[in-house]
Amino acid sequence: MEYFNTEKVNSYITKKPTLYLFFKRVIDITVSIIALVGISPIFLIVWIANICCKGNRGPLLYKQVRIGLNGKKFGMYKFRSMIVNAETRLLEDKELYKKYVANNYKLKPEHDPRITCLGRLLRKTSVDELPQFINILKGHMSLIGPRPVIEAELKEYDREKLLSVKPGAMGLWQASGRCNVGYPERANIEMEYIDKACAKLDFKIMIGNLISVFKCRGAY
Repeated sequence: MEYFNTEKVNSYITKKPTLYLFFKRVIDITVSIIALVGISPIFLIVWIANICCKGNRGPLLYKQVRIGLNGKKFGMYKFRSMIVNAETRLLEDKELYKKYVANNYKLKPEHDPRITCLGRLLRKTSVDELPQFINILKGHMSLIGPRPVIEAELKEYDREKLLSVKPGAMGLWQASGRCNVGYPERANIEMEYIDKACAKLDFKIMIGNLISVFKCRGAY
């Protein structure tokens, strides 16, 4: 499937200040290395909890296919918060999938039978998102940017514009309320970031996201 017009994507990319993108990548690498070292005890704790909780046994990490810069697919890492083969179960359950699409490609924990007890805690505290520092270090994602989407969500956006930037672990949508803000408002917020992206805005978004995480706002 063709996601976008390559010429339009490149026209958006050439408008981005090269120096800004260079320093943004330097910061991404530096922060992700420091973060991965700092949160290594959390990886150990979640691994132990994953073994001890009978209803949660399976791989420690979950890798979901998302669409990145220039339409390139990549596996986004999270601590697994669902049962094994959760995606297959979602696609096989037509009623559940309808709820998933209607709720902006997400399900609230109380409506999602696939989430484990440990997974509810990981999601509520946003700890499940921490492995994405691996994606940032690899260059699949940036620390700040529009949230990476699954293929089905592309129809909600101006594809060429969205795919002209690296997706981010933290973005303007998340700082604006995360799951409390649905489509089409979510898409408009992400497009606003792409138009106004700069170091000052990135810093504001980072602070806004940290506040949202601390207050457990919009996370599920």
